[in-house]
Amino acid sequence: MATSAPSRRNALSLDGLNFFLADVRDGLGPYLAIYLLAVHKWDPGSIGLVMTLAGLAALLTQTPAGALIDRTRRKRAVVVAAALLVTASCVVLPFITSFGLVAATQALGAIAGSVFAPAIAAISLGITGPKAFTRRTGRNETFNHAGNAFAALLAGGFAYLFGPVAVFYLMAAMALASVVAVSCVKADAIDHDVARGLEAHHQDGHDQPSGFKVLLGNRALLVFAVSCALFHLANAAMLPLVSQKLSQIDLSMATPLTSACIVAAQLVMVPAALLVGARADQWGRKPLLLAGFLILPIRGVLYTFSNDPYWLVGVQLLDGIGAGLFGALFPLVVKDLTHGTGRFNVSLGALTTAFGLGAALSNGLAGFVVQEAGYSAAFLTLAGVAGAAFLLLLTAMPETLRRNTEEEAVPCPTPV
Repeated sequence: MATSAPSRRNALSLDGLNFFLADVRDGLGPYLAIYLLAVHKWDPGSIGLVMTLAGLAALLTQTPAGALIDRTRRKRAVVVAAALLVTASCVVLPFITSFGLVAATQALGAIAGSVFAPAIAAISLGITGPKAFTRRTGRNETFNHAGNAFAALLAGGFAYLFGPVAVFYLMAAMALASVVAVSCVKADAIDHDVARGLEAHHQDGHDQPSGFKVLLGNRALLVFAVSCALFHLANAAMLPLVSQKLSQIDLSMATPLTSACIVAAQLVMVPAALLVGARADQWGRKPLLLAGFLILPIRGVLYTFSNDPYWLVGVQLLDGIGAGLFGALFPLVVKDLTHGTGRFNVSLGALTTAFGLGAALSNGLAGFVVQEAGYSAAFLTLAGVAGAAFLLLLTAMPETLRRNTEEEAVPCPTPV
């Protein structure tokens, strides 16, 4: 049975799980590119293809991963298996050099990593229940961002001392630590019906998951999906564009300043996530979402004001507010919109696919505009996309916290 106040052991275990999985969830990313370029002398085209294949693998498996988490009652075991696969994909990299093997290991790691977000959300909801889920989600995101900042600092230090290969072992160690953390969660503390979005009080076997057509007919969920895709279409390319501008200004300072951008933004995300956990149930989801979405077009415009490195880094800090609010609110809004359907995690995966697609297209869009019209035009283009996302959210998205009215009620579930 789920309880409104999880035990201290479960709370600390979830804290540790979010902290240690923070860097693991995002994959090796730029560290892999640096390693393949510096150690194996790969050409940029091959590096980009490997990273693209891994990204596509993650994109294609987000929705099935959510469906798996909805269906299984062995959520902790799924997290353990995925963490071990990620560990394996990291520790074998120093011993392989062929394109096929590197691409296969990274695709496998990306597929395994796609289960982490829905699994953490499901375990959290199954332990806390809907009423305490907001505060738990804010705490999850707080530890996630703290873990990202901690891992980035360690990665920079270890890479400086031992070379880029050290980053792989660091990520493997964090993945193994996440296995310990999730193993400390009490299995009987997770209500698996509540974890997938079914009503807690229906224990007679009649409360069945809805058919998928309920999700397709949920207008607010579809609007939110489009808004998320536009948000990430605008957001994903901004930091890479800033890094490129920093490289043009002072190549020797580009990497340290980019690292500073990442760490500082993650630290700013911590209070943003805490704010969501503390106030989203009182203020509602929409005001906080609008604040997070509004910051993005402002960021895009501000980048065009100056080429000073410290101005660019300072503006990038606003990403901590926007992304921090969005990251903490995302599972809450999906939970609100799918409550009672039993399709919480598959919906989480489907919307993650939607904004992952937006993020995947972002760099291509920005690169094309830079090539044709320069960096300022690219930032303004991304700001325009972000403005469209804000307007869509403002005009078409309802407040999801209060879903008592007949108009907003979820249609009656139909068994599958």
